[in-house]
Amino acid sequence: MSEAVERATNAFVEQIDGPVVSFFESCVHCGLCADACLFYTETGDPQYTPIHKLEPMKKVWKQHYTFWGRLLHGLGLTRPLSEADLENWETLLYDSCTLCGRCSMVCPVGNDIAYMVRKSKEAMVAAGYSPPTLKEATLRSIRLGSPMGISMDVFKKQLGHAEQSCGLPIPLDVKGADYLVMLSSSEVLAYPEIIEALAVIFKEANVSWTFSSENFEATNSGLQIGSADIERQLVLRIVEAAEKLEVKNVISPECGHAYTAVRFDGPNLIGRPYKFKVLHIVELLDQLRAEGRLKISDKIDTALTYHDPCQIARRGGVINEPRNLLGMVASDFREMEEHSDMNWCCGGGGGVSANERAHELMHKVFSKKKSQIQSLGVDALVTACSNCRTVIEEDLEDNEMDIEVLSLTELLAEHIEKQG
Repeated sequence: MSEAVERATNAFVEQIDGPVVSFFESCVHCGLCADACLFYTETGDPQYTPIHKLEPMKKVWKQHYTFWGRLLHGLGLTRPLSEADLENWETLLYDSCTLCGRCSMVCPVGNDIAYMVRKSKEAMVAAGYSPPTLKEATLRSIRLGSPMGISMDVFKKQLGHAEQSCGLPIPLDVKGADYLVMLSSSEVLAYPEIIEALAVIFKEANVSWTFSSENFEATNSGLQIGSADIERQLVLRIVEAAEKLEVKNVISPECGHAYTAVRFDGPNLIGRPYKFKVLHIVELLDQLRAEGRLKISDKIDTALTYHDPCQIARRGGVINEPRNLLGMVASDFREMEEHSDMNWCCGGGGGVSANERAHELMHKVFSKKKSQIQSLGVDALVTACSNCRTVIEEDLEDNEMDIEVLSLTELLAEHIEKQG
């Protein structure tokens, strides 16, 4: 057994907990998960069946946790995990799974396949098997604080540009503020208008908020590559920044996996509860709406629809909030046939969009989202995840579809009622 295979085997054994054992034992091999995965539905290739992506972990489970598996393995009658297994399944795990969780929704026995894929990635990372570009992004996150290599100096310059553009002060390091706002690198680099939008909305709603000069990044490359240790390290940076400023709430940006990491995984990763509350920006905006602090001056008359980011809606439960907000600002909102917790993924989550090797496949499976959009006859699509926004924008352009992709936060800021 090679050193890499030994590391992977040991890591799989460590990751096989009670839920994983129960999931493998209860799987009835019905194949329903296949029809819930856009990588299977859009290619017709059975290798993309979600449960099939777990074969290496399943092999280790059988050989270490089942009677017949241990017996046959001990007699040398079963083939142990090999480097070929790791090489073949590394591409399946990283290239054709966005951790969207749609397969888990349809499993008749309640198996959380996305949970097991996440655990399988831990073994792959331990053995050194993960996409090169995802490794590079993760190293940048550790060393520089941003998967795109954005320094704090660059971030501060973007804050300065935003101040000049909108004519409003952008608070930094305000101790005791109600809300510490985090951003993703893609927002800072590709969609800096989000900073101005936040400043405008928070001024009109009289919100006490701040950014931190210790850390602005909420994107968690540890979650995407599958390393709990790295995920913990990156979450802890947010926690330390929030506790230093003694804020009451941390606001996760328009980024799906950032939300999952800081809100749901974080307390378990750092081993203690937070001293603050975590909200997605859309949750805060809907809260302001409900309190009568978010008022709209006019509505957009463009026919539009909403794309539910998987981690925010399906796995995070933020479903009604964006629709409440769109109800304020959109006069012609058209719901996708499959939406909310059963919406289809954009195809680029879970680190797939950061994995250059997977881009051809990612663009191919966009056909599912393309058909959803085309059936509605809309001119614009709104979402609350910058990664979804980027993936959808690129694919719409590749498909020569003249449809604008909008940030929900930015849309609200454009139509907010200004007091003067």
